[in-house]
Amino acid sequence: MAKLCCFGSQASGGKSTHGAGKGKGTQGPIKYGYNLVKGKANHPMEDYHVAKFVHHQGHELGLFAIYDGHLGDGIPAYLQKHLFNNILKEEEFWTDPNRSISKAYERTDQAILTHNPELGRGGSTAVTAILINGQSLWVANVGDSRAVLSRRGKAIQMSIDHEPNTERGSIENKGGFVSNMPGDVARVNGQLAVSRAFGDKNLKNHLRSDPDVKDASIDRDTDLLILASDGLWKVMSNQEAVDIAIKIKNPQKAAKQLSVEALYRESKDDISCIVVHFKG
Repeated sequence: MAKLCCFGSQASGGKSTHGAGKGKGTQGPIKYGYNLVKGKANHPMEDYHVAKFVHHQGHELGLFAIYDGHLGDGIPAYLQKHLFNNILKEEEFWTDPNRSISKAYERTDQAILTHNPELGRGGSTAVTAILINGQSLWVANVGDSRAVLSRRGKAIQMSIDHEPNTERGSIENKGGFVSNMPGDVARVNGQLAVSRAFGDKNLKNHLRSDPDVKDASIDRDTDLLILASDGLWKVMSNQEAVDIAIKIKNPQKAAKQLSVEALYRESKDDISCIVVHFKG
């Protein structure tokens, strides 16, 4: 991922998860598929994902996430292992999901910063979606990985892209600055192209890690959900992605087609995509 502008070599981590897969829930027709493609940048794959159904305290939960790392894959790998567990450990999760998700995001970031020597100096975006009993959807994000819901074929963005220019006031109030140098992309302190992220200890005084959280009810008009890293969204609008995915019944094939189209449009970043079909 090209979130961070730096000089010198990048830190490398262990093997990240890339490829394709699919699955389905036990309640109703809901199915998911995912596809991950390494970008053209000269570093290992830094995108990680979660896509699975679990049973927890008598409920079926669909857990879906994209973690888009920079300066190595230590932080996204940590998030893949811990973030959902931390959310579900929150005592108020069933009564106040919004507050619980926000608290878990920030507590996870504090744990990452505490473990900084082992995890390296990098960071990660995150977009997470929790589907409760196939009926209630909770989406949260930091950074520019995005979630898009389709209702009657219309794209509805469920996350907020946290970009330095849109949160310049917060950054400057903390003593940081936003610069388009080097290059032509706005960056925090001339380095990071997102204004919220996990990790990034060297920039943390000027960054936020609190998520935006949004919920939606899944009804008969709800078609699908797309989660993807910015390797997709840099070259494709929300509606274009929905128009492609809605025509393909198999969600794994839909996720692959989105990746293929992004590559055709010359996306050079890692491309990670999850598609959840609510109608089977």
